[in-house]
Amino acid sequence: MKDSIMKVIRERRSVRNFEDKPVPDDLLNTVLEAVQWTPSWANTQCWEIVVIKDPGVKEKIQASFSKTNPAFKSITAAPVVLALCARTNESGYYKNAVTTKFGDWFMFDLGLATQSIGLAAHASGLGTVITGLFDQDKAAAVINMPQGHELVTLIPLGFPSKIPSAPKRKEISEFIREDTF
Repeated sequence: MKDSIMKVIRERRSVRNFEDKPVPDDLLNTVLEAVQWTPSWANTQCWEIVVIKDPGVKEKIQASFSKTNPAFKSITAAPVVLALCARTNESGYYKNAVTTKFGDWFMFDLGLATQSIGLAAHASGLGTVITGLFDQDKAAAVINMPQGHELVTLIPLGFPSKIPSAPKRKEISEFIREDTF
């Protein structure tokens, strides 16, 4: 098991080029099931995911990106785009009060869900790229996101037509401190 999970972690890449081929429902459901089993603050599972397949909706979403964003073309090229939204004022709260120094914990929970999506997609033969540099409010309006939610990321999903090489990674010794900083 250790070898298989580490293989998936090591081999997952940010894929921006996709085949013109639909994602079968069973593979999409596998990716979404990975989110279902993702840990979250006090099991709040504050995520809401909009599965976007309609080309017209993807074009409107693409308009929230700068044309210089490396993921710009991915939004319309990918057969599926996942809009990861968070219900606010739930994660990190107890009895309607913030309980941590960092306030609303939704970014942490959606980060975990995003990682689950990327790893499950890769293990299923799919590619993803996690996008964050876009006009969240403009994209949120396209998907009719209600009040009390935040759009955190858009994730193009599909079969990769090109897989980039691995970027250089820091050595473990470069980011580990023992006992104190």
